[in-house]
Amino acid sequence: MNVAELAIGVLAVWRVTHLLHAEDGPWQLSARLRRAAGSGFLGRLLDCFYCLSLWIAIPAALVMAQGWVARALLWLGLSGGAVVIERLLPPEVEYHEDPPPPGR
Repeated sequence: MNVAELAIGVLAVWRVTHLLHAEDGPWQLSARLRRAAGSGFLGRLLDCFYCLSLWIAIPAALVMAQGWVARALLWLGLSGGAVVIERLLPPEVEYHEDPPPPGR
């Protein structure tokens, strides 16, 4: 694995984690998922960026690395990289989709 592949993996884990944790998503799918998850295990998981990034990083590490030691280290590294990106972003940065124009 080279540095570019590692960077792409970290960005992919951050993107999916952020989508599920903090965005409404296309057609409000992420928001609906969070509402449907309620306050059980899945709901609490979606509320915690750090916890969610660990779960999102598992399939990425399984695909990107070979051998259980490499996969375990990559799993933690991908999650850690996503957390670093999330912490570097200012909290006031929010994305809001524009409502569709009237008549659509």
